[in-house]
Amino acid sequence: MSLIHTMSDVVALAPMAPGEPMPPTGWDAPPASPPGMETILPEWVGWAKYVAIGAGILGLIACGIMMMVGRRNRSHLSAEGASGLLWVLGGLSVVTLAAGVVPAIVT
Repeated sequence: MSLIHTMSDVVALAPMAPGEPMPPTGWDAPPASPPGMETILPEWVGWAKYVAIGAGILGLIACGIMMMVGRRNRSHLSAEGASGLLWVLGGLSVVTLAAGVVPAIVT
């Protein structure tokens, strides 16, 4: 184990070769959009959110219809509708949290 510590100390203290470029200092630089994408990407994200909200609304309506239709003598259909509620709400939660979670992980 001490050999590994010694080697890491030697590598850390070794001078860089002349003419070798310094490592970039901007490892934690904030994200920057490529030229021309400043307006396009937020527009795409807005469209994706709009589609997700529409799919969530339709999903909840479909689950409600399944529960209503399956009320009598079709308990399996009603159970599928009830379990579908959890999946729809879970998907909507992921869509809602995406804008906050992804930047927190990346930066």
